[in-house]
Parts: sequence; C-alpha cells; structure tokens
Amino acid sequence: MDKAALRRELRARRKQVKPAQRQAAGDKLVGLALRGHLLAKGRRIGLYIPANGEIDVLPLLKRARAMRAYCFLPIVPGQDRKRMWFSLVGERPAWVLNRYGIPEYRHPLAPHLRARALDVLFMPVLGFDAFGCRLGMGGGYYDASLAYLKRVHRWRRPWVVGVAYAMQELPRLPSDPWDVPLDAVLTELGYRVFRASKAK
Repeated sequence: MDKAALRRELRARRKQVKPAQRQAAGDKLVGLALRGHLLAKGRRIGLYIPANGEIDVLPLLKRARAMRAYCFLPIVPGQDRKRMWFSLVGERPAWVLNRYGIPEYRHPLAPHLRARALDVLFMPVLGFDAFGCRLGMGGGYYDASLAYLKRVHRWRRPWVVGVAYAMQELPRLPSDPWDVPLDAVLTELGYRVFRASKAK
C-alpha cells in the first residue's frame, strides 16, 4: 500500500479507540517512560499536544514537569516553512490555536529551541514498524526539523521516540530518503529501542 492508503487505514484504526481506552493508554505511558529512563530533572524534553485521536501524552507532560524537566512544545511555522521551533512551557497562560486547531504555547518570553537542542523528543506517529520506520500525518514538519540527523553519525540529539498505540504497528512501512527513522517507540504496551548504540 502507498502512504496515502496507509494513512487512511491507520486513521480508521485510531478512531476506534474509545475515550476511556485513550485515557488509560496515556496513563500507562508515564510508568513505561520512567522505566525507560526517559524523564529526568533538567532534561530538555519535546512533547506535543494530542489531537485527532492521538494517544494522550498530557500525563507524560505533567509528570515530566513535576520532575523539573524542561518541557518544550512545537510551534508550526508559517506557510512554505517546515522547520519547527519548540517553546518552553511556563506557568503563565499563553495558549494560541495554530492553523490546525492545535494549542501552542506562545508566551513572548518563553525560550525557543530547535530540535537539535532537545535531549528527548516524543513525537506522534500514525504508524511504525519493527525497523524504526515511521509514518506521520504527511505535513513533513518533523522530517524537516530533524533532517540534520541524516547527516550526523556521532553526536546525535535528540533521542527520537515515536508515540502511538500498539495497534498502529505494521509489518513494514514504505520509506522515502527524507524520512527520519525513530530511535525508539513508546506505546501503552511497552518501550522498544531500535538504535541501542545511541545514548539518550
């Protein structure tokens, strides 16, 4: 199947998840992330605000902030741009809906980082396979923001963790040259590392 057909199939799968199941899955991510040593005080962690039935990472965001990690959320750039900035979430209310209807933290004094300055990046994936290939929504924002990783072979940041439901795994996904693979995947059933040689 091509990517467009796979996206349709995987969106349909995700729509079948009921609200109670979604909440329970999100709660399970916290314990699994802790056991995988993904959260720590002072660590710069990229997360996202879930939308369109994506697995809920808000409990993960809450726990990371309670542990005094620095939590950053993506800001979708303007038209014809793809590389995202990540904004540090603060205490003051400064939420703005982007053009996709997803909340972004836009306080004028909030520090902004590029992806390469993060230690860990939790990113939503529509599908993934056992080889670390991922399928996103098709916007290309994460691929553009992480494109430098295709050229880096030693010092690599961030540790890229796909977040999805376990039922979003497929045997094999098609891959394009610009696709940035995952280092690991986190689902409600476990945390799996694809590239163990890379340090978090």
